[in-house]
Amino acid sequence: VMGLSSQHVSERFQRSNETIVRYFKKILIALSSPLFYTSQVQLPMASTPLAAVIDGSPHFWFLHNCICAVDGTHIHAFICQENHPSM
Repeated sequence: VMGLSSQHVSERFQRSNETIVRYFKKILIALSSPLFYTSQVQLPMASTPLAAVIDGSPHFWFLHNCICAVDGTHIHAFICQENHPSM
């Protein structure tokens, strides 16, 4: 369901769009909470080796020596309270 709209996900799981959005927000809040984030997320260091699939692939030549998350695994995402007062 990654990269799909909430309408598509609600159709896929046969739930209302409101239910999908509600639980997405709950999961997002849980994953960005300090308790989870500080214990489970580790930012890469300059000495952290890249995965072999990325380092050895000609498709990723532009990421040589790049310190980042290609798949978004260590990005601290959160919902700003000012932008979403209904939460």
